[in-house]
Amino acid sequence: MKVFTYSEARQNLARLLMIAQDEEVEIRRKDGSVFSLTPKRTKTKSPFDVAGIDTKVITRDILRAVDDSRKQE
Repeated sequence: MKVFTYSEARQNLARLLMIAQDEEVEIRRKDGSVFSLTPKRTKTKSPFDVAGIDTKVITRDILRAVDDSRKQE
């Protein structure tokens, strides 16, 4: 765990945030109060992150169907 003073944290905020991605960071003030900084982990996924399905269709069949649909135009 890394420990920063309040002044160090202010001066090195970008570096502090990079460190906090991997480990907990503490910020200590002159009055003795201590704050902990950890990344917020979200469980949201992309709407495109879906499970695949098994099919018996092969690429050749798909390409043939696309080719046939184009010939009908």
